[in-house]
Amino acid sequence: MAKVTQIFDCLIAGGGYVGLSTAVAIKASAPHLNVMLIDAAPKEAVNKDERASAIAAAASRMLQQLGVWENLLSQSQPIHDMIVTDSRTSDPVRPVFLTFGEVPDQSSPSSDDQPFAHMVPNKALITALRHKASELKIELVHGQSVSGFETGEAHTVVKLSNATTVNTRLLVAADGVRSRLRDEAGIKTVRWDYNQMGIVTTVAHEYPHNGRAEEHFLPGGPFATLPLPPASDGTNRCSLVWTEPTQNAQRLMASDEFTFELELEKRFGHKLGEIELAGPRKAFPLGLTLARDFVRPRFALVGDAAHGIHPIAGQGLNLGFKDAAALAQTIVEADRLGLDIGSQTILERYERWRRFDTVQMGIVTDVLNRLFSNDIGPLRLLRTVGLGLVDRMPQLKQAFINQAAGRSPNNPSLLNGEAI
Repeated sequence: MAKVTQIFDCLIAGGGYVGLSTAVAIKASAPHLNVMLIDAAPKEAVNKDERASAIAAAASRMLQQLGVWENLLSQSQPIHDMIVTDSRTSDPVRPVFLTFGEVPDQSSPSSDDQPFAHMVPNKALITALRHKASELKIELVHGQSVSGFETGEAHTVVKLSNATTVNTRLLVAADGVRSRLRDEAGIKTVRWDYNQMGIVTTVAHEYPHNGRAEEHFLPGGPFATLPLPPASDGTNRCSLVWTEPTQNAQRLMASDEFTFELELEKRFGHKLGEIELAGPRKAFPLGLTLARDFVRPRFALVGDAAHGIHPIAGQGLNLGFKDAAALAQTIVEADRLGLDIGSQTILERYERWRRFDTVQMGIVTDVLNRLFSNDIGPLRLLRTVGLGLVDRMPQLKQAFINQAAGRSPNNPSLLNGEAI
């Protein structure tokens, strides 16, 4: 390798939401630590992303604690309630079997209830995280990637794609579900394909959504509409996450806009009046990927590099925020005790903290997808009875709402709105 030019306490490979939030959480909690983030995408790439993401209440408390949320709140759309249906595409009426509402604000018991999630434009989210990273003087490198690394006793030597090398006490892989660094570290995965694709786009509609999200379980897969803030011209909009078997999804993606909108209308219905596409269509294959290990000496996985799950519960990004908060807390607390933040012993604390939760969520989403993405009579009856029972049992229903809001007694401090 070439001559080492820089030394860092933590180097994060991957400049997406989870990589940036991990860097910000570490640096904001321990300003003396030197943090570097390597983003393979060019800096201007964020301007092309017109999608939006659902940020659970716990994740928004983390972003607020880190000083990021105030730059997002005015651009976000709170989700005040959610309804769940189970029907066939051709059914004229879709009975509502389950409803979610707002949740009590745990940080202030005397205050009003709060939305269990917000829809935030991806462009705004990445811009706010980059701004905070720059403000904290995190070393941001765009248009480069980690081409290789060698782990030593006291540090890891990381080689970048421009032939520069850096020393780091800890290398964090936040490079996505097909993580090359995970493979290079020798970490195996459990993986299978659902033979489904998720279609994502933005839809304009005639009537306001009033902050309501809907998830319709259809034979081809879940069809979710998520409320967005109005466009600059006042147009009502929502984000669409539409799951279909791969062959049908490819047909839909290849169709012209008129045909696509006809198919969309069959599933969307007329409850919000006339609809039309208001953004580009994108599709991606769906599967389950779970890393068998989350850490190696001086190496840790976060976000999709550790776990890629079905979007049926909308928890993929929020699991990544939990990873960021847990890893930051593990590192910062170890550093305060004068311990080596890259040691296997320290990093195994992070792994124990996060592995059960992510495996559990992976199994839950897998079971839900297999249970609901079909038109089998006995399973349809079981689903109808099950959803109805959940809606009528306050404690069980509250558990579902807490899960949607990202609440857990084992949450890292940042997710409770507390400093590390």
